[in-house]
Amino acid sequence: MRLHHFGLEVSDLTASRTFYEVILGFNVSCKIHFENEEMIFLEKNGFRLELSQVKSDGEIGERTHFCLEVENLDEKMKEMSEREFHSFEGPYTLDNGWKTIFYLGPDKEIIEFLEVN
Repeated sequence: MRLHHFGLEVSDLTASRTFYEVILGFNVSCKIHFENEEMIFLEKNGFRLELSQVKSDGEIGERTHFCLEVENLDEKMKEMSEREFHSFEGPYTLDNGWKTIFYLGPDKEIIEFLEVN
C-alpha cells in the first residue's frame, strides 16, 4: 500500500487549477468524470493532488481526504469488514477503470482506497 493522492474540494475548479499550475508549478496528469463530477489530478515531484468542485458545506475534514493505492480492492474491503470498518461511500468504478471506496477512520478522517488498473 502506498499514498496515491491527497484530495481537496475547491469552490472554483478553474481558479484552483490555475493557481496550482501557474503559481505552484503542478502539471495536469489526468481528468476524470464521474457522476457529473469533474476531478483533475495534478502532479509535481511525485506528489498527486486531486481537485474537485465543492459538493458539501462540511468542515475541512469532510472536504479533504487521502488516498491509499492497493493491489486488490476486493481484498482490502474484505479485510476492513473483518475488522468491523464499513464503507460510507462506494465502491465505485471510475471511467478510467480505477476502482475506489471510502471509509472513515477512528477520528472521522476520510480514507480512500484505490485500485489502479
